[in-house]
Amino acid sequence: MEENLARCARCSVPAGERLCQTEDGRAPDFCPTRNSGPIIEASLVEMKKDPSVMVFARQASIQEAEGYANKGLGYARLKPIKPRIQETIEFAQRMNYSRLGLVFCIGLRREAKVVERLLTVAGFDVVSAMCKLGRTDKKVIGIDNDQQICPGGFEAMCNPVAQAFVLNDAKTEFNILLGLCVGHDSLFLKYAEAMCTVLAAKDRLLGHNPLAAIYTLDSYYRSLK
Repeated sequence: MEENLARCARCSVPAGERLCQTEDGRAPDFCPTRNSGPIIEASLVEMKKDPSVMVFARQASIQEAEGYANKGLGYARLKPIKPRIQETIEFAQRMNYSRLGLVFCIGLRREAKVVERLLTVAGFDVVSAMCKLGRTDKKVIGIDNDQQICPGGFEAMCNPVAQAFVLNDAKTEFNILLGLCVGHDSLFLKYAEAMCTVLAAKDRLLGHNPLAAIYTLDSYYRSLK
C-alpha cells in the first residue's frame, strides 16, 4: 500500500522515543519498523546466509561505537573522537584486509596522493585508479561538442566502469571512493566486486562538503527551496 511506504525522513518523533530505538516507542503511520516486519526479518536471514557479511556487519558496528568517547556517561555526553579517514583505516584493519582499492577524480589527485600514502603507511597494498584512465573520447558515449566541459577539441571521459574493472582485476578487498562525480560513483558501485566505502563525495562548489548547502538552506541556499 502506498500509504505504508517508508518515510523515515519525515518522522517527527524525538530520537530517543522512536519505535526503531525503544521497544515501547512511538511511530508514525509510515514507520517501517512497525509496517515492514517480514522485510526486516528477510534482511536478517539474508545477512546470516553469508558469514563474511555477518563479520562485516559486526565489525562496522564495533567501529561505529569506537568512534566515540564518554560512552559510559549517556547519549548526551558522547564525544566523537575520530575523523572518517582514521575510521576507514581502522575498519580495514579490523577486517584483516591487505589490498585496498582507491578510486578518485582527477580534480582530487593531490588529496589522493595523501590518502594513498596514509593507507600505505598503515600497511596496506593500495591499487589506485583515476577517473580518466583509458583516455576514451566522450564521443563514445554520445557527448556532443557543446556538451563538453571545454568545447572545441578532444575531451577524455570519466570511466568508472573501467575503474571498477581495474580494481576487480587486481582483486582488491575493499574499495575507497574519493570525490567521484554524481552518477560516476553510481556506476562504480554497480560494477565493483568488493565492498566499498565513500571517503568524500564530490561537490565542486562547496569544497566537497555537500551538507554545507543543507546547513545553510534557510540563508545562503534558500533558493533551493
